[in-house]
Amino acid sequence: MAQVLEFKLPDLGEGLTEAEIVRWLVEVGDVVAIDQPVVEVETAKAMVEVPCPYGGVVTARFGEEGSELPVGAPLLTVAVGATEAPASPAPSTSSASGASSAGAPAAEESSAGSGNVLVGYGTGAPAARRRRIRPERVSTPAAPAPVVEPEPVPVAVPAATGEVNGQQGPVAVVSPLVRRLARQHEIDLRRLTGSGPDGLILRADVDSAIREAEEAARAQTRTAAAEPAVAEAPTAVAAAPAAAERIPLRGVRGAVADKLSRSRSEIPDATCWVDADATELMAARAAMNAASGPSGGPKVSVLALLARICTAALARYPELNSTVDTAAREIVRLPGVHLGFAAQTERGLVVPVVRDAHTRNAESIGAEIARLTELARTGKLSPAQLTGGTFTLNNYGVFGVDGSTPIINHPEAAMLGVGRIMPKPWVHNGELAVRQVVQLSLTFDHRVCDGGTAGGFLRYVADCVEQPAVLLRTL
Repeated sequence: MAQVLEFKLPDLGEGLTEAEIVRWLVEVGDVVAIDQPVVEVETAKAMVEVPCPYGGVVTARFGEEGSELPVGAPLLTVAVGATEAPASPAPSTSSASGASSAGAPAAEESSAGSGNVLVGYGTGAPAARRRRIRPERVSTPAAPAPVVEPEPVPVAVPAATGEVNGQQGPVAVVSPLVRRLARQHEIDLRRLTGSGPDGLILRADVDSAIREAEEAARAQTRTAAAEPAVAEAPTAVAAAPAAAERIPLRGVRGAVADKLSRSRSEIPDATCWVDADATELMAARAAMNAASGPSGGPKVSVLALLARICTAALARYPELNSTVDTAAREIVRLPGVHLGFAAQTERGLVVPVVRDAHTRNAESIGAEIARLTELARTGKLSPAQLTGGTFTLNNYGVFGVDGSTPIINHPEAAMLGVGRIMPKPWVHNGELAVRQVVQLSLTFDHRVCDGGTAGGFLRYVADCVEQPAVLLRTL
């Protein structure tokens, strides 16, 4: 008699646990071949056609179109071997009768290959899509005797050799996914003994075979490499890789790491930037430094001019000269500008602070920057000269880079970054010209202000760079 097998909704991969039935492709009573698509389902990923691993007659369907089924729920049942047998089977020729009754459809299914299969599975030649057919014969009511007579070919023989009555036979596998897994790892399903019901091959059986194959490959590799390893032992010792160097985070490097990490974890920062034509600023600096007599004086650096521009901008936008008291949930606007500037030394990055920068002119700021820079290079800065800043100016252009997104010097609220000043094509007075261009970037704490304030600050700085005469308003 025919054996009724239940086909459950298989694991569709990628962590999907359920699927919706979109359209049934078979009706109850239809004859299906091995790996024939029987239903179209929709998952969270895609629409797929699900192939049935059994060949026979559909006896029941579970679920209506539009219903949702979890993985592992019954999908349909198939009566395996429920095809019409020959009218006059010959009991004396059991092998031939097996091929003419249940063997004929099985041969057709195994040789025809799959049609549309589940996305990502696929089947190739018949040998890659093996499934063991139970060697039972289904008889018609007119000839019940052959059904009672046991099949002389044992079940274990087709499973081991892949031959069913002289023909290549499929192997019973729990799902197309397991068949695909075996094919990917070149596991011959015919040589596996299934641990499931009636010898059904489960995923655990394939996983075990994969592990055994990998262990055998590793053992073979170790054996092949044993003799050269013994012969070249001194060379192997000499070629051992050096241990990785571990550098303690302490001193200046440790302080910088702690402060920057705290800034990133506490401050919701944002960055905006703009390109500016610094040609006029460079010309003004050249004129200052070329002056002699009563109007002459110490050389003024570009950094000093930018620092003076920053103090003027902070007077217009005091929101950026503040800090946030997280415990009190208050923004604290500071009355004076203590301007920090980033300085790279042999001991690492330090940020000396120019006290009361808002009360100084460019010449005074430049002299203080020069003094603090010299102390930083010799390692003689005191803790008081490295703390208490309210705003930081970072001139990373000295490293030959155009732009950056600075990390705010906690607990300050903003930092202005300045890239290198270099000649670039620029539209000036309606004509294309080569001008001295610089990129300015402002990173700010979004808790103290919105983008409009930050954009206004940066635009004012850029205007002063492009037209230094704008500063005359604040002198």
